[in-house]
Amino acid sequence: MDKWLWMSAGDLGRGIAAGDIDPVALTETYLSAIDAHPDRDRIYSTVTHDRARAEAKAAADRAKLGLRRSALDGVPISWKDLFDSAGVATEAGTALLKGRVPDTDARVLATSTNMGTVCLGKTHMSELAFSGIGLNPVTATPPNVNDPKGVPGGSSSGAAASVAFGLAAAGIGSDTGGSVRLPSGWNDLVGLKTTSGRLSLDGVVPLAVKFDTVGPLCRTVEDCALSLAAMEGTKPADLPGATLEGVRFASLMSLAHDDIRDAPRDGFNSARERLQRGGAIVDPIDAPEPAEANTLSGMLLTAEAYGTWKDEIEAQPDVMFSEILNRFRVGKTFTAADYVAGWQRLEVLRRQWAERTAPYDAVILPTSPILPPDAERMMSDHDYYVAENLLALRNTRIGNTLGLCALTLPTGVPSCGIMIMCPPGQEERLLRLGKAAEKALS
Repeated sequence: MDKWLWMSAGDLGRGIAAGDIDPVALTETYLSAIDAHPDRDRIYSTVTHDRARAEAKAAADRAKLGLRRSALDGVPISWKDLFDSAGVATEAGTALLKGRVPDTDARVLATSTNMGTVCLGKTHMSELAFSGIGLNPVTATPPNVNDPKGVPGGSSSGAAASVAFGLAAAGIGSDTGGSVRLPSGWNDLVGLKTTSGRLSLDGVVPLAVKFDTVGPLCRTVEDCALSLAAMEGTKPADLPGATLEGVRFASLMSLAHDDIRDAPRDGFNSARERLQRGGAIVDPIDAPEPAEANTLSGMLLTAEAYGTWKDEIEAQPDVMFSEILNRFRVGKTFTAADYVAGWQRLEVLRRQWAERTAPYDAVILPTSPILPPDAERMMSDHDYYVAENLLALRNTRIGNTLGLCALTLPTGVPSCGIMIMCPPGQEERLLRLGKAAEKALS
């Protein structure tokens, strides 16, 4: 049964539907693997044994009666520790929220549970989700599947590790500047950043609500589609028959390839060539909008984040990781006038980007221009931490600032992903392109 730990969520669901996999046995397999894993407490902040077993039993009963609620009914998944879960600590990786126990589930967790998914527990994350690195000396820093010395990527660091180490069939995280895609890319997973507003943030501990999004970290594109549907309570995107024939990709060159290191560059170039062999047309483009939009996000996101958390932060600044505290406090240096003007300019840039990329089906670029930095050095070298954190998130942040949906796929080079970006609200189109790309890349 250990093979179940490495199967896709979709395949597990099909096994349950066929009567070949018992949801109770499946859940016990995952719980046993979690409890026996040497990095259990670095990956999971809480393992919800009783809840998982009860949900698995209910899924098994439905399966016997032919009443399964979704393709993932009975499939065990993990949840980042910023999704409220009734009666279970939800502390968002920070001592500021130590002992916080909500009374109800976040809406996406409640909907997913109603669709039959089994909650294994809550996973560690960057403090208040304000880092793409995944380094958290306050609670725990999860491992990276490719580099024992490297950071895992954040802020959905534990979500990525739970899937990459075979301790969940899928992980649910959040993405404000790249926090689903970066840990997915660095742990060779598929990660979906949804459009802002697509999935409910009710019961999700915020960082910057205007940029916050919910998204899955998975083994396959299909799993991302199934997870999205489970959180929405809808049918998944139609993926069979997806093809790259005649697809036009714009390959963003400006900004996205600046200061890129050898492995990410080689991984992207190899992936691009395979997409072309699969039938896609790839045109390099330069565009000024991403660079200006990213510059604005340094103000807009940080100001909103500090405005959201300033009272809690300034009441107990000493309990925070100093690097995260410093990032938050940058937000108080901006004026209200700067903030309003910044948002007005960003809306103009979003319209210009939409017009520039309208002739293409999607835009592709490296998920990150760097590999996972060294965790120990990041704890002792402030300049290294700041520089690597900003560079790590630079490419993913384009999707957030321009209001897009985006998907990262493994390239075959460890910890190097390729990202596909589509206009807002086009997740179904994005997932079909991703499915076709996945086939070409494999």
